[in-house]
Amino acid sequence: METDNLRNFLVLAQTGNMTRAAGRLNLTQPALSGQVKKLEQSLGVALFHRQGRGLALTQAGETFRRFAGDALDLLAAGQEAVGSLGKLASGTLAIGGGATSTTCLLPAIIGPFHSRHPGIRFTIREAPSRTIVEAVLAGDLDLGLVTLPLPAAVAGTRLLVEPWLVDELVLLVPPAHPLRRRRRFHWRDLHNQPLIAFESGSAVRQLLDRHLAEHAVAPALVMELRSIASITSMVAAGIGLGFVSRLADPSGQGLRCGDRPLTRQLALVERRDRSRSSALEAFRASLLAWKPPR
Repeated sequence: METDNLRNFLVLAQTGNMTRAAGRLNLTQPALSGQVKKLEQSLGVALFHRQGRGLALTQAGETFRRFAGDALDLLAAGQEAVGSLGKLASGTLAIGGGATSTTCLLPAIIGPFHSRHPGIRFTIREAPSRTIVEAVLAGDLDLGLVTLPLPAAVAGTRLLVEPWLVDELVLLVPPAHPLRRRRRFHWRDLHNQPLIAFESGSAVRQLLDRHLAEHAVAPALVMELRSIASITSMVAAGIGLGFVSRLADPSGQGLRCGDRPLTRQLALVERRDRSRSSALEAFRASLLAWKPPR
């Protein structure tokens, strides 16, 4: 059923006159009459009956007029809503990432984006990289910020992976610890030292364990946490040493690795088979354009 036929039917119902309705619609009377007949045939009922020189709605016509008006109003509302999405006046984005991404990176990027597009609503999920990848594949997240390499089980899946930022990790040291007087650390300095680490299985923990094994260093693991703030607080309390992103150390007190920089590659992941909304396209561009403070 064509929407033009519905609109023309409503104009004819309002005027009650074929000539006046055709003039208002810039149609010939035969063309308008043909549309009405086509509409009546599709419904299987008569919508008008003649009354003198005019037309009056039948009972079926009165009933159909209410529904036709509502249908066109809903269609107009839908078109307006879709237009708002394209203009970034509304929409939703579900983004996931690890502790560093959600705590240190996304606030700095979402802040300016939200100022430009206040109608876009965000859902942010913090979880390990593997969990974020699974949520993206399941369609629960539009975009994930993860650490490479991805687990072998998902590396060849439907994911679109784009390298993003190189993040450096630094070592936080308690105030009274001998290493506090240095600017850099070496892996041998961590042997038998109390260590506060990210939870087992997390991307940062796997990176740390790999480097410790490569340098045959065995620190004394005293605590496992998943919160950057918790690790920072525990280190400040003198419980042990802890690794965090350099972005989570704005005061610059963390020690950089003196053997070689301890870095990881962050990447954007999304489903290959899902088209991007206007909001996701714009936010993704903001992510790629953002540069971390030096």
